[in-house]
Amino acid sequence: MVAVMLLLTAANNEKRTTIFIIGDSTAANKDLSKGKQERGWGMVLQNYFDDNIVVDNHAQNGRSSLSFINEGRWDKVLEKIKPGDYVIIQFGHNDEKPQEKLHTDPGTTFDHNLAKFVSETREHGGIPVLMNSVVRRNFVGDSLVDTHGQYREAPRNVAARMNVHFIDANRITHELEQGLGVEGSKRLHMWFKPGEEPSEPRGKQDNTHYNGYGARLVARLLADALCEEIPLLGKCRLAPQDGE
Repeated sequence: MVAVMLLLTAANNEKRTTIFIIGDSTAANKDLSKGKQERGWGMVLQNYFDDNIVVDNHAQNGRSSLSFINEGRWDKVLEKIKPGDYVIIQFGHNDEKPQEKLHTDPGTTFDHNLAKFVSETREHGGIPVLMNSVVRRNFVGDSLVDTHGQYREAPRNVAARMNVHFIDANRITHELEQGLGVEGSKRLHMWFKPGEEPSEPRGKQDNTHYNGYGARLVARLLADALCEEIPLLGKCRLAPQDGE
């Protein structure tokens, strides 16, 4: 009986569509021990899809498109892709950094790595989805100012050239943060006064990474954008819950 159940479970899993996520810390799974509050949007994307979708999040803190490849992380994703699965590709935050093991340039090496992810996803029967980076909370006066430059545009350019689904996560999160304003946008991030949050007793001012509220809100908006771009996924979108 147990063997039969295992076979049925395996068969059901084979029929389900997987959404793989590759990217950096803004999407990554986080350490939840000792009440830690940081969350990546990829951690909670599953909440917005029914059981026909499985979200498999491979995003990792501190990775660029280059280091994700060189550390063998991309090869592990390729081994798992089956025809009809989706791969969300979102890099940029760490490709900007000067360290040799991380740095790529938009227009050349960054675009090359994005194109590699796209081509190899397709070779395995998967469907690539390019996203640009979510914004940093970088206000000058009352206006949110971009920090990504051409790293924001490269995924869009590669998507146009290779006829790939593209989600403008930068625009979506820019509108979210700008709409909330200088003070309200702090609620999305790891912003705590000293003594306010037990897991951050000294306080914290992090304008890049999300807390649980921020991750859920961003994941919901990105799920909506995915379903608009790819109507087939919309059939698996869960109805909004109270408070969404």
